[in-house]
This record gives sequence, structure tokens and C-alpha cells, in this order.
Amino acid sequence: MTKKQQNIIILILGALAALGPFAIDMYLPGFPAIAKDLRTDISHVGFSLTSYFIGISVGQLIYGPLVDRFGRKKPLLFGLTLFVVAAVGCAFVPTVEWLIALRLLLALGGCVGMVASRAVVRDVFAVEDIPKAFSMLMLVMGVAPIIAPTIGGFVTAHFGWRYIFVVLASIGLAVLILIVFMLPESRGADKSISLKPKSVLGEFMAVLKNPVFLAYAFAVSTAQAGMFAYISGSPFVFMEIFGLNETQFGWAFGMNAFGFIAGSQFNNLMLRKRTSAQITLSAGSIQFVVGMVLLLGNYFGYLSAPGSLILIFSYMFCLGVLGPNASALALAPFARNAGSASALMGSAQMATGAIASVIVSTFHNNTAMPMMGVMAGATVISLSLLIGFKRYSRRTLSITQA
Repeated sequence: MTKKQQNIIILILGALAALGPFAIDMYLPGFPAIAKDLRTDISHVGFSLTSYFIGISVGQLIYGPLVDRFGRKKPLLFGLTLFVVAAVGCAFVPTVEWLIALRLLLALGGCVGMVASRAVVRDVFAVEDIPKAFSMLMLVMGVAPIIAPTIGGFVTAHFGWRYIFVVLASIGLAVLILIVFMLPESRGADKSISLKPKSVLGEFMAVLKNPVFLAYAFAVSTAQAGMFAYISGSPFVFMEIFGLNETQFGWAFGMNAFGFIAGSQFNNLMLRKRTSAQITLSAGSIQFVVGMVLLLGNYFGYLSAPGSLILIFSYMFCLGVLGPNASALALAPFARNAGSASALMGSAQMATGAIASVIVSTFHNNTAMPMMGVMAGATVISLSLLIGFKRYSRRTLSITQA
């Protein structure tokens, strides 16, 4: 496969994988309007975000074996069709309960892109090139959280929040057309892979027994839980506490999303001098420091809105560096069952995201502390996993050499 063909695939996969973040970030500026229209409050609307995280988490476990068994494209076509239908349904919901339910279906459709995109990268690129490929993929994906809140704020202000989901349905349909006509099948159906529950569980267990996967998949998952806490809590923190309007919130959110992109591209430079394992540990350590400053600074009242935004930008920058390397290291041991490994990693990321958003919503107390606390706590767990695996690797190596 030529370099040009690989770049085209990355662009398509980026658009595909960006559907999930787009469906999250685009409707965030509409939270106050949704709450008012559906006669509820923002914390209840926040549960529609939680249901989305749950749907993505469960859905990836379903699609993982499917993309290994039937190839990459057939599950993609099914999932994207479900995404479009659910998005249209969200535009006509009469109550917040219906919104929560249909957001679950929206996630079950859209999450196929997250599984398939990582699996295709594993199919197409050599193991040593996967971190760079993931960095490029994140560059394309990262455009979504920059422009999505801005578009969502504009649509909400000029047309109403329901049209956000009309736009999402249109985007989903456009990506579906791209998949049909422009994405080649990177791996055909494999009839040797059984879809019987016992066999599927066996595939998942084989992945979970790999210590490299466990360390890096869960390290990146917990690190990203902090990002999901930020996504869940940012509408209240930015618009209610900091006093930003929908448009200003979109710009602030976009700036922090740019931090994620900048980190992923800085990672390409770092890979010329250091290994993925070294970079991951360094990024996790710096993110831990940023998380602690963010938490303590807000707790003692030392941080203003600009200070908080700068620190969140730094937090996202570190995540942009950590994410591609940890993801590549987690998937490196797998080839035949790359879909199952991708699904487990993605499911773990969304499960921690769901937990983070539930904590932020449940402990909502009209302050920024629930969001800041989860963001800081996520860095503690992530860094502990990375340090623990480094010590485990040294111990295992010393025993082997003895």
C-alpha cells in the first residue's frame, strides 16, 4: 500500500472515529436550552451523556468480535445506519427520558467507528509505525472537539438545540457514503473466529491475560476518564460559574481540544528521540502534576477562569502525548484478534468515562470541585499503573536473566 493510500485511509478513519466525539461535544452548549425545553435541570440532561458513555462501552464489546469475524466494513455499515436513525430520533424527543434512551442507541451505532478504526490501523501499518499512525489519526479526530461545540453553540442560538441532531444525522450519512465508496476492506471475514459466547469470552480473556495490554490499556483509560469528567462538567463550570455564553464556551472548549491535538503532534517529534514507553511515563507524570495544581488551586480559590483554562489546556496536551503511545503499546501484541483487543481497550475507556460522568453529575454541588476532583484522581490512577508496570517489567526481566 502506497503512502498516499495510507493517508487517505487515515483521513477516512479519522472522520469515522470523530463521530463519537462529535456526538458528545456538539450538544454540550445546548445543555441549558435542552433542560429548559424538556422542563428539567442540567444535571438530569447530564445523564444523557452518561447513557452515551455506557452505550459506547457496551457497544464496543459487541463490535469487537464482529469486525474480526465479518471483516471491517459490514459492521461499519450497520452501526452507521443505526447512528443516523438514532440521531433523527433525538431531534424529536418529548422528554429527557427519551433523550437518555436514544442517546444510548446513538452510542451503540457510532461506537463501531472507534473499534474498526483502531483495528484497520493495526491491519495496515507495521507495529513500529502504529504510534505515528495513531498520532495522525488523533490529528484528524481532534478537529471534532474544536469545531463541534462552536457549531453546536451556533446551531442552538440560531435554530434551536434539536437541529444539532439533524446536523449529526447528516454527518453520519456523509461518513457512511465515504465508507461505502472509498474505504477498502483491510481484512476479510475470518470464519475461524467463532461468535459463540464461550469463544468470544475466550478471546477477551486471552487479551486480558496479557500484562502489556492490561497496563497500557487501563492507564490510557483512566487518564481519559479525566477528560470525560471535564466534558461532563464543563457546561456548568464554564457557563454557570465562569459566566461564558454558548459561543464563548465553544471557543474555550475548542482551545482545550486544540491542546489535545498539539500534544498528539508533539508526540511525533518525541518519537524520534525516545521510545513510546518512555514518553508515556513522562506524559503521565506531568499530567499528574497539572491535575494536582488544578484541584488544589480551585479548592483554595487561587485560580481564576483564565488560570483554570490554561491548566486544562496543559492537561489535554499531556493526554494527547500519552494516548497514542499507550494505545499503540496496548495493541502491539495482537494481530489476529486486533478487533477484540481494540474493543476491550475502547470499552475500558468509555466505561471509565461513564463512571467519571456519573460521579460529576451525582456529586454536583454548584462548584467546580466534582469535575476537578475526578480529573486529578484520574491522573493518580493512570500514573500508578504506569509506574507499577515499569517495576513489574524490571522484575520480570531480572528473573529471566537470572
